[in-house]
Amino acid sequence: MSLITKPIKKLFGTKYERDIKQFIPQIEEINEQFESYRDLSHDKLRAKTQEFRERIANHLQEIDDEVSELKKEAEEIEDIEEKEALYNRVDELVALREESLEEILAQLLPEAFAVVKETARRFMENETIAVSATDWDRDLAADKSYVSIKGEKAIWKNSWTAAGGDITWNMLHYDVQLIGGMVLHEGKIAEMATGEGKTLVATLPAYLNGLPGLGVHIITVNNYLAKRDAEWVGPIFEFLFLSVDCIDKYKPHSEGRLKAYRCDITYGTNNEFGFDYLRDNMVRAKDEQVQ
Repeated sequence: MSLITKPIKKLFGTKYERDIKQFIPQIEEINEQFESYRDLSHDKLRAKTQEFRERIANHLQEIDDEVSELKKEAEEIEDIEEKEALYNRVDELVALREESLEEILAQLLPEAFAVVKETARRFMENETIAVSATDWDRDLAADKSYVSIKGEKAIWKNSWTAAGGDITWNMLHYDVQLIGGMVLHEGKIAEMATGEGKTLVATLPAYLNGLPGLGVHIITVNNYLAKRDAEWVGPIFEFLFLSVDCIDKYKPHSEGRLKAYRCDITYGTNNEFGFDYLRDNMVRAKDEQVQ
């Protein structure tokens, strides 16, 4: 390093330091929200998911209403040019909707990340969590060993099986993992070493982006990691009313794989996601596609 470069770096900091600095205000906001959620009941904490979804729907309501009206109008018009003009306007609104969705997700990010972190804390500190039983809980209890129904209560355990081994939840998001979650949400790449909690990092942007109901894909490099991660963190998402599955558990074009793709959060390997895309482009009918 030259004598000129050293004082410049000392004055302005490295690029890494500058990158980290931009996230500090949001980290502080997330942690403030996290502390404020400690006093919420378990029911009120998980109810945050529905609150967030309602806020997203309200934010997009005007655009969605206009798109619905234009599509209805286009179906009733016979003139090709007028129909094309209406659908062009629909395309413009869809693009605008995506921008508007990004805006509301950015607003919700501190609260959503804090909800996931607080949920992780409760699972870490409690062997069982009792909540008011919903139809969601009852359906899960039918085939999930970590959820049981006792009268009007659903009992969630903090221990379950992941990749053939028994695990007890013991993870809580550190600030560096909050940063990793924000980087991923922005569509950037976060490089993290083995043991730095990539699996835990992914829970944050996955939850946030799973709220609109458009589906989130978490891609891993091998079959073992895909199944393990889906089973490892799945109960955290499910406690917050988000559905989770892994495509690698099912055969191509099977009903199970189709159902996995319809979940809020879908795990899988890069190979299977890629080959499903290719297979979908060779089917004879649209209803044979899984993606």
